[in-house]
Amino acid sequence: LPMLKTQGEPPMDYAAFLGMCKTAVSSGVYQTLEELTVESDKGPLLSEWAGFYKALCRELTYQRNVKLGRPCAIPSDRDAGIVQTVTAVNAENPLEGERLLLDLEFRRLDGMIGLHNFDDHALFGYAMKLQLLERQRTFRYEAGKRAFDELMAGIRQQVSSL
Repeated sequence: LPMLKTQGEPPMDYAAFLGMCKTAVSSGVYQTLEELTVESDKGPLLSEWAGFYKALCRELTYQRNVKLGRPCAIPSDRDAGIVQTVTAVNAENPLEGERLLLDLEFRRLDGMIGLHNFDDHALFGYAMKLQLLERQRTFRYEAGKRAFDELMAGIRQQVSSL
């Protein structure tokens, strides 16, 4: 499988990845890969990932509530790496924040994969990284700016016709 990086385009989409796996893994592993989301918790590596991902979501929720002045209980299982990254995310622009989160998620997955190279543990780590990259692809500055500009043009046209 080609190496996945947090910057740039992924070498394939998830559908192509599943196509490669269809004849190479058992039907049970394939079904788990087919149903995989970033919130999945069943399968090799995925229960460990789910613990990290839930902690990340709790910290994001906590810091967003604090920023908005809403009361919120401090998460009981705070992780220094997560807290530091989420704090930086809140200080940056949204796209840069997503990149920082993706870097953190990739580092954590690399740690979870560890020395596994040719087993289901590594395969599920790779699949999760690919899922994360596909999610990131939805955050495109140019497409967002274009949609915003189109909305603004429509609003301007409506205002000028009044």
